[in-house]
Amino acid sequence: MANVINGIKVPFVPVIPGEGTAVKKEQGVSGSAFNDLFQRELEKLKFSNHATKRLESRNIELSGTALDRLQDAVQKAELKGAKDSLVMMDNTAFIVNIPNRTVVTALPVEAGGENVFTNIDSVVFAV
Repeated sequence: MANVINGIKVPFVPVIPGEGTAVKKEQGVSGSAFNDLFQRELEKLKFSNHATKRLESRNIELSGTALDRLQDAVQKAELKGAKDSLVMMDNTAFIVNIPNRTVVTALPVEAGGENVFTNIDSVVFAV
C-alpha cells in the first residue's frame, strides 16, 4: 500500500508529529551552541589523505601537545596572511595549506638530505 502526498505516491511512510509518534526536542541546545561547535570544528587542523599516509609510512607520531603546537603555528601563519607554509617542529617539516587549515604532507628533516621545499610562501617554527 503506497502513501500519497500531494498527489504523488511515495514508497515510504512519512513521520508526522502527533500521529502516534513522539518528537523530542533537544533541551539546552540552541542554534548559537551549534554555530559555536561548528566554528570550533572548522578551526581544527585537518590532515589530507596524503599527509596521513606519509605520517604512517615515516613513523611520525604526534602527541596532543605536538598537535597543539602545530595548531598554534598555523594560527600564527594565518594572522600573517600566509597561504602555504612550511611548519618546522622538532625534526619534522609539515607543509600546511593555511586557508584550508590542512596539513598536506609531513617528513622528517634529516642531516645530509636534500630537504628542498617549493611552492611555499612562509616558514613557521612551532615552539
